[in-house]
Amino acid sequence: MIPYRLKKGDKIGIIAPSSPITKDKLEDINNSITLIESSGFEVVFGKNVFKNTLGYGATAKEKAEDINYMFANTEIKAIFCATGGANSNSTFEYLDYETIKKNPKIICGFSDSTSLLNIITKETGLVTFNGSTFKALTSWETEYSYKQIINKFVLGETKLAEEDDKFYCIKEGTSEGKLIGGNLSLTTNLVSGKYNIDFKDKILFIEELVYEADAEMVSNSLYRMKQNGVFDKIKGIWVGNYEGEIPLEKILLDTLEGDYNFPIIKSNNFGHTDRKMVIPVGTRARIDTTKKVKIELLENCVK
Repeated sequence: MIPYRLKKGDKIGIIAPSSPITKDKLEDINNSITLIESSGFEVVFGKNVFKNTLGYGATAKEKAEDINYMFANTEIKAIFCATGGANSNSTFEYLDYETIKKNPKIICGFSDSTSLLNIITKETGLVTFNGSTFKALTSWETEYSYKQIINKFVLGETKLAEEDDKFYCIKEGTSEGKLIGGNLSLTTNLVSGKYNIDFKDKILFIEELVYEADAEMVSNSLYRMKQNGVFDKIKGIWVGNYEGEIPLEKILLDTLEGDYNFPIIKSNNFGHTDRKMVIPVGTRARIDTTKKVKIELLENCVK
């Protein structure tokens, strides 16, 4: 199930499933409002995005109320997560998945939004989007991320790279599968438990923020995946940004120990970096390590 693309005049809803919008974020938020409005869109904030009910954010029910409202409101054509944080998973049991199914629309974010996006895709079949948060549209030093938003959500482009993006082959091969993943530690949290995601025949894309996850923590996450059979199920891995002294792909290969036959590729155009590619979760893709751009979408992600 894919959402409709955006057109000028559409309303874009802002939710805060992770951290709230606080005073120190207002300058970036206002800059993002200006940017969005200059492109002909209207911004609508959820009523709970500024709340700090618990002292560390809004309650899970308040966050979910905004998510459910934005999906139910037929005037809202796309939804952006306001910013990152740590606990979008708190909303899972309060989400109205039936309403989401009946009102498919774009929802976009990265980092902590990984949890929310993957669960919505799993529970409803809706393609969701790992890309810039609303704040990050102007708080990072590049126009790349906003260009990606326009290219994917307005123009309907399917390419997963710009001309100057570089790809590297870590392990040769070709494979096909639906895209799944995002931030490594948050994807790992969805390996097991009541709210888990299905890794079978998927292409796993992963990135990590180094100051929250050093090499040992990255290893911890990857071994938890290995011990829960994730690497026995997937069709390939796409490694994104990680700025640690020890590269993420090296830690990954140390974890795999040469026991797996799927291809592995690397690029620095998604994750906690200036260059934020919009990656559709739940869309079928193909890895081919012989090509310059080593991954491509095999189907549209908006209509």
